[in-house]
Amino acid sequence: MYTSTPPAKKYEEFAYVLDFIPRGKSFIIKEREGPLVQAVGEDRLTLLEILATDNADFSSGEKVAIGKENRSKIVSVLGKLNYNELTEESQNELQSVLEKMIRENEARYVLYFNELQPITPRLHALELIPGIGKTFMRQIVTERDKKPFESFSDLEKRVGIRDPVRLLAKRIVEELSGGSRITIFIHHY
Repeated sequence: MYTSTPPAKKYEEFAYVLDFIPRGKSFIIKEREGPLVQAVGEDRLTLLEILATDNADFSSGEKVAIGKENRSKIVSVLGKLNYNELTEESQNELQSVLEKMIRENEARYVLYFNELQPITPRLHALELIPGIGKTFMRQIVTERDKKPFESFSDLEKRVGIRDPVRLLAKRIVEELSGGSRITIFIHHY
């Protein structure tokens, strides 16, 4: 596993809704039924199953407080889900919800472009991001050595890379779905 800066907290405080199942059956706790939310955690990018309060409503991409404090629409976090346990709706929404989350946490994700390092003499961690090959990787490293990137638009202007938010979200989906041996964003603890 390759990491830039692993999150210090063990539990998520916030999550982004992927799917809301008003009368669902839990994957994690047998016999558990009720209003369920499938979501992705903001800090650790954990796929979660969450029990919601009765009469609560959720929309895809909504940011909800799931930490021990400040819960209003959430009863409890039931546990972690694997990608293949997600509903079809959750799988379909994952890319766009991640894009929204990345935009809302821009500084954190721009930092990856400033900090990722080579994994082996022939493979740089930047190259694991879809759309970044040797040429873009070299341009990114050259430019960040001159001055760290301040935003996605700064990265786009200086390197010419298109839509880095979409590329990052695509990589995170790949890692969450088990499509990659090496992980940059997902930390398995």
